[in-house]
Amino acid sequence: MKDKSYKVLFLVFHGFSEHNGISKKIWGQINGLNSNGVNVQLCHYNVERNGSRVWKIEDGILVDFGRGPIAKIRKRIDYRAISKYVQKNKFQLIYIRSDHNANPFTLNMVTMMRLSGAKVLIEIPTYPYDQEYVTLRMRLELAIDRLYRKKLAKQLDAFVTFSDSLTIFGQRAIRISNGIDFSAIPVRKPQEGAEKRTIHLLGVAEIHYWHGFDRLVRGLGIYKQSHPDCQIIFHLVGQFSGERERSSILEPIAKFNLQQHVVLHGPLWGEELDAIFNLADFAIGSLGRHRSGIQVIKTLKNREYAARGIPFIYSESDADFDGRPYVLKASPDESAIDITKILEFLKKEKFDPACIRNSILDLSWAEQMNKVLQTI
Repeated sequence: MKDKSYKVLFLVFHGFSEHNGISKKIWGQINGLNSNGVNVQLCHYNVERNGSRVWKIEDGILVDFGRGPIAKIRKRIDYRAISKYVQKNKFQLIYIRSDHNANPFTLNMVTMMRLSGAKVLIEIPTYPYDQEYVTLRMRLELAIDRLYRKKLAKQLDAFVTFSDSLTIFGQRAIRISNGIDFSAIPVRKPQEGAEKRTIHLLGVAEIHYWHGFDRLVRGLGIYKQSHPDCQIIFHLVGQFSGERERSSILEPIAKFNLQQHVVLHGPLWGEELDAIFNLADFAIGSLGRHRSGIQVIKTLKNREYAARGIPFIYSESDADFDGRPYVLKASPDESAIDITKILEFLKKEKFDPACIRNSILDLSWAEQMNKVLQTI
């Protein structure tokens, strides 16, 4: 068991947003490490309100690059302040969230961290990830990472992965699951009273093409053609990440005349998000991970749905949820989702939110980060 004398630096290459899912995940991981008794400090990049580009330790500024194009370049190549901070403060562990940015500068930073005596881990949130870089510009950005990532891997003690991979880029991988900060996610309270006639489906995400929500919309359109009086509403909560994602949803809405059956809420949080979970009967997970070459992944969204206590559907392989009674699996292909199967699934059993939530208590961030601490 580690204690407060065991110092961990959690390094993130971006800033934070109060309602962003990735930000919430990182705070959950940090809280999970703290729950295991270690001393954690957060180091992260941020753009201040005045436009200055800075690296911060907790709320204090470690180094200020200033504003303008030179500052923008320095933030990508100048990690000297971080390396010196690590050497001065004698951390036992450096936990880095990958930004797919292996290059000579991050390689040198990690080398200096290892020379301080610290163990260095890099978490890869999604692996493999090359398939996510679909445009020419994105692939050019990835080219440098591909050139240096095996060299960087040799300098690490391990990668941390949410996949089933035992090794990544020739380095061993510590396998954990995406976790949950249960204190931040309330269990849903389904609407009581008269028998509901309308079925409410819910998808929550920053909407990318690999979420495959278009498969659900197309399925709803097909179902409506043979059931014109159907009372099913799909609530889509979140922001479209690009025009491709927007078009993939809007086009089938127009084609099948689903304007009364698909509600685009945009981002919601707090009580508004809680309210729509209370309204919903069934949640929609990722239906298109195959589009980015992913077959096995332990997504945060599946865990958030289970923590809310709502049954859900997804198409990837997830060992933590495959076979659970409140999970409906979809095929990992481009076929439209069969709405009839969802309706039959909901008729078959009444799902208790507390039972769903209690089935994943072992997926707390405290448990998952403890696996990391025990493995190293």
